[in-house]
Amino acid sequence: MYRYSNGQISLADFKQPVGMNLKESNRWVKKAQTIPWLEIEKRYAALFTNRKGNVAKPLRLALGACIIQAEYGYSDEETALQIQENPYLQYFCGYPGYDDEKLPFDPSLMVYFRKRLTPEVLGEINEMIVRDAKERQVKEAESKDDDDDSDGQPGTGGNSGTMIVDATCAPSNIRYPQDVSLLNEARENGETLLDVLHDPADGKKPRTYRKRARKDYLKYTRCRKHIAKMTRKAIGKQLAYLRRDLNAIDGKLSLGKNLPPRQAERLGTIRAVYEQQKYMYDNRTHSVPDRIVSVSQPFVRPIVRGKAGKPVEFGAKLDISVVDGWTRLECCSFDAYNEAGNGRAVPSARGALPQPDLGGQNLPKPGESQLLQGTWDPSFRFGSGTP
Repeated sequence: MYRYSNGQISLADFKQPVGMNLKESNRWVKKAQTIPWLEIEKRYAALFTNRKGNVAKPLRLALGACIIQAEYGYSDEETALQIQENPYLQYFCGYPGYDDEKLPFDPSLMVYFRKRLTPEVLGEINEMIVRDAKERQVKEAESKDDDDDSDGQPGTGGNSGTMIVDATCAPSNIRYPQDVSLLNEARENGETLLDVLHDPADGKKPRTYRKRARKDYLKYTRCRKHIAKMTRKAIGKQLAYLRRDLNAIDGKLSLGKNLPPRQAERLGTIRAVYEQQKYMYDNRTHSVPDRIVSVSQPFVRPIVRGKAGKPVEFGAKLDISVVDGWTRLECCSFDAYNEAGNGRAVPSARGALPQPDLGGQNLPKPGESQLLQGTWDPSFRFGSGTP
């Protein structure tokens, strides 16, 4: 069950020990004042349908802990310790006063915080924060009684501002993928799984020729020039070694042996790598749908960017828009997509019709995407460049 908190308190009401004087200019104090905690808490409380049981931690503590962890990259244990030791972080998390006697929560609760605050919920929270900040800006502008037309407000005539839209890639920390090295990594992982499945009581371990396979791999990598014939021969050898390992693993599994869930998932990745590489080897091609480029991160896909020096990048593709200084992540996907086809870069919720001048060549022109059809403000235009 969930119980509503007392809401936002001012820094003056925050109970501080004698000699402690928190500053209003601190970034965490300013950040706490820009977040509509009460409105977000109503959305968070709707996740708790059961009115019985233990009372859940307040929204401000759960969301504050996740923001702090994302800001600094702390572990779950370190996040709890930092909140316990830092009065500014305690104020940000909704403490009534400074308290360093005990941890704010058990570090294992961070797992539940992240499960409840899903990307969809965080997206709604982000829009609440942006909407609340814009309302404050409008009120401040009205209080100044400024008769000049604002260049950032749509619908006031003339140019009402600029939306910058572009697609980019966030590179993942992986080794540059090559077919031979990828197969060698898959083979080594397969040999490790076979060692886990083998029981000395079952007799002699199946022969894998791992030393010979390693020797063949090093012989290829140490050559200064890799011609096509040499590369194809090295790929064929590694495929044969990997196929032998997979057959030995299948034999162990047929006897009733089981792998832990994580290792079973790794085995599935190895099988997919083998199937893809075997298909490319047999058909003499270098492309295959949903190509795996890393055994440890099978979700990473090659993203063709066409840049000089880096025609292909490996990581998540992002669509980012900047409106009146507010940056939004419109789309994030590890699968390659065409931003002109999905129209995700121009949300209709912004309520503005862009001019044909766009930030990227592949972004949709007005009228080309269903997302661009509807009621728009023609005074709003796109600006070229990256955000």
